[in-house]
Amino acid sequence: MNMETEHSDLAAGADPDRDESADLVDSADVVALLGERGPFADALANFAPRAEQQHLAEAVTRALADHDSLVGEAGTGTGKTFAYLVPALLSNERIVISTGTRHLQDQLFHNDLPLVRRALGLPIVASLLKGRANYLCRHRLRRARTHPAMSDATLRKHLLIIEEWARTTHRGDIAEVLAVPEESSVWQYVVSNEDFCSRHEREELSDCFINAARKHAQEADIVVVNHHLLCADLALKEQGFGELLPSAGGYVIDEAHQLPEVAAQFFGKKLSSRQLLDLARDTVGEQVHEAPDMKELREQAMSLETGVRHFRLAFAIEPGRDTWAAVRERPEMERELERMTLLLGALTDTLEAVAERGKGLESCYKRALQQREILSRFVEPPPDDQWIYWYETYRNGFALNRTPMTVAKPFQRAMQETDAGWVFTSATLSVGGDFSHFRAQLGLDHTDELLVDSPFDYRRNALLYLPEGLPEPQHPGYTSSVMETVLPVLEASAGRAFLLFTSHRALQDAKRWLEYRIDYPTFVQGDMPKRELLEAFQSVGNAVLLGTSSFWEGVDVRGEALSLVVIDKLPFGSPGDPVTSARIEHMKAEGGNPFFEFQVPQAAIALKQGVGRLIRDVTDRGVLVICDPRMRTRSYGEVFLNSLPPMPITTELSEIESFFRQEREAWRDEADE
Repeated sequence: MNMETEHSDLAAGADPDRDESADLVDSADVVALLGERGPFADALANFAPRAEQQHLAEAVTRALADHDSLVGEAGTGTGKTFAYLVPALLSNERIVISTGTRHLQDQLFHNDLPLVRRALGLPIVASLLKGRANYLCRHRLRRARTHPAMSDATLRKHLLIIEEWARTTHRGDIAEVLAVPEESSVWQYVVSNEDFCSRHEREELSDCFINAARKHAQEADIVVVNHHLLCADLALKEQGFGELLPSAGGYVIDEAHQLPEVAAQFFGKKLSSRQLLDLARDTVGEQVHEAPDMKELREQAMSLETGVRHFRLAFAIEPGRDTWAAVRERPEMERELERMTLLLGALTDTLEAVAERGKGLESCYKRALQQREILSRFVEPPPDDQWIYWYETYRNGFALNRTPMTVAKPFQRAMQETDAGWVFTSATLSVGGDFSHFRAQLGLDHTDELLVDSPFDYRRNALLYLPEGLPEPQHPGYTSSVMETVLPVLEASAGRAFLLFTSHRALQDAKRWLEYRIDYPTFVQGDMPKRELLEAFQSVGNAVLLGTSSFWEGVDVRGEALSLVVIDKLPFGSPGDPVTSARIEHMKAEGGNPFFEFQVPQAAIALKQGVGRLIRDVTDRGVLVICDPRMRTRSYGEVFLNSLPPMPITTELSEIESFFRQEREAWRDEADE
C-alpha cells in the first residue's frame, strides 16, 4: 500500500535568498493573479481570464487558509486545475492533491504544476506518488531470476527486458518499460512488495526506490497522489496502523465524484483468488531460497493453489456478482469453504514456523495471516447491517468483499484527524444544482458550497436530441431500435461519434448491428488499449467509437474528430448489484426513499460525465443524443435535464441535419481564415 514519488524541484533558477512565497501570500489577490493583467496572461499565449475560474480560486483560498472544507463544482472549461493550484502554491503549507487516475497525476505533475510555478515564480518542490506496485524492487528482481515461473519462455523474455532497463533507471517506474505489456504476469514477481520493502536492511536503503520516494515526499510542498493512495492512507490512519503520506495542511480532491466508491474499497476488506495464488506462488519461490529443506512448505502452497481453483468451481460458471448469503449455504460452498480454511490455515502455521529464516518467508507469513483473518469473516458473517458481504466471479477467479454500507463515519473521522483544509472539486458533484447526495456520501455536514457553470456556450454550440418512438429500455429489441434511430444521425454527422452504452452486452449488440451498415471506421472498446484506441479515433477524423463505463469520463477529444455523443439509456446502477441492492434496502429500513435519494442522483452524475465528452473546447460544436424515452415520459426526467448544461432540445431529425450542415460551414470558414 506504500508509494513511490518522482521528486521535482520546480524552482530551478529561483533566487534562494528571496522569500517570494511570503510576498505573494501576504499581498496577492487570486482574482488579480488569474485576471487579464496577471502573470498567466503573460506566461500563456492562449490564456483568457474566466470569472468562473476566479470565483473557484477565491473559495479554494479561503478553505485552505481557514482549514475549512469546500465542495465546488466547476463546469467543463472552467480551468479548475489552475483555480486550485494557485491557492495551493500560495498557501505556505504542504498540500496533498489527489486525482482520479495515474494519467491525470502525470498531466498535473508534468504539465500544469510547472506552468503555474513559472507564472508565479515560486520555489516549489513537488513529488508525484504512485502505488507501490508501479515500481521495481531490485531485491525481488534478483529473486525472480530463479523463480520456477520463469521457466515460461515469454516470462523469461520479459524478465530479460526488465533486467536491462533496471541497469539504467533512476526512478524505477515500470511505466518506462514500454516493451513489456502491463498485463504481463512477470510484474508480480519484480515490483515492490509492502513487506519486503518495509524491511530492507540498513545497507540496502540507498538502493531502494520506495525509501527515496518517502524521503522526497517528506520534503515536498506539493504532493500529487491518486484517490487510491489517499484512501489507503486515510484507512490506515483510521485503523491506527500508521500512515502512507506525509502530514499536510490542506487536501485538494480533484475528480471528487469518484471518491466515495474508492473510499468504500479501502475502508472495507477484500480477498481474491489472485491474492491467494500470489501467496502460494511467492511461498514456492521463497522456499527455494530460504527453506530448501522444507518440501512440505512447497506442497502446502501447491495444495492451496489447487484449492483456490476448486473454490472457484463452487460458484456458477458464468462470471457474476451477488450477495455472499446467496451462495453461503450451498453444500458445495460449505465444502470448499471448509477446505480453503484448512489449506490456508495449514500453510499459515508452517510459514510461522519458518518465518525467521528470511524476509521473503516472513512476508508470506504476514500475508497469510491477513488472508486467513479476512476469510474467517466469510465463514460466519456476523449479523451487522453496517457491512455488505458479497462476491464477484470472473472467468477464472473470484473475490470476496466486505464493503461498508456507508463510508461517511470513517471518512469523517479520518478527515478530522488531519486538522487540515479540504477541497472537493469536479465537473459533476451536484444534481440539479444540489450537493446533498455527494455530501451525504462522505458525511460532509458542515462545508461551504460553490457551483460555477461552464464558460462554454452550449446554447449556441450544442443541441440535445431526444428521439421519439423508442420502446422502454427493458424491451428485448431496445438496442436494435436505438441503432436504427442513431443511424441517420451518424450519416448527418459523417461519423465523428462516441456511442456510449450502459452495458457490455448492449455494446456488443450494437457492434453486430452496425457491421456492414456504415462505411465509417469503427473502433470498439477492448479491441486495443484505451490510449491507442483514442489516438486511432482522432487520427482518422470520421470514425465511430463504441464504449462503455470507462469511456464515460476522463476522455478528452477536442475539435472536429468528435461532434456527436450518443447515450443509449440513463445510467442507473443495476438493482441486482449486491452493493446497490444492500444500500437500497438499508435506506428503506431507515425510512428513506432510495430511488430519489440514491439511484437518481447516482445516475444523474454518471450521465453528466458522459455528456461532458461532447464539448471540450470553446470552439467545439456537437450534438448530444439521449435515446432513453424516460427523459420525457417520467417525472424524474426533469432532474436529469436540470443537471445538464443549458442547450436547445429537439425531437426532430431535420434539426440535427441542419445543425451539422451549419457546423461544416463554420469549420470551413475557420479553415479559410
